[in-house]
Amino acid sequence: MDPIETAEEILDTMLGYLGFVVTIERDENHPESGLQVLTHEPKPLIGRQGERLDDIQYLVNRLLQLRMADAPRIRVDVDHYRAAQEYRVIEEAERVADRVANSGRPEKLPPMNAYFRRLIHHHFKDHPKVSTWSPSDSAKIKRITMQPR
Repeated sequence: MDPIETAEEILDTMLGYLGFVVTIERDENHPESGLQVLTHEPKPLIGRQGERLDDIQYLVNRLLQLRMADAPRIRVDVDHYRAAQEYRVIEEAERVADRVANSGRPEKLPPMNAYFRRLIHHHFKDHPKVSTWSPSDSAKIKRITMQPR
């Protein structure tokens, strides 16, 4: 069985047992590794600042790994919450990049987890005026420094 199909089955079973009425589709932006949960009540699944959504994604991936040890990591989103969150983070980073490019002074972004840091570093890897840097310590939440090239 395909890992994404297995993950979809795990997610559907888990949410069904919890009493949620949902539709689960493959995420059009991540068809090989993403699932989109569509529901009329997204707030209980997303939680405060996406914490419950992170927990759901973690559980789906843990259960998937138990069934298929070599399965890729699956991204779970609810009513496009993550996509909107990613857009907002990149939009804010673009504003900071403009300030850094105009002023010539480095600036730090707000603290963020590894996923968002990776997103920012990837987005700005070929930027002509700004480069990104984050410390190499083992903290989960770090701040990216944007500096002029």
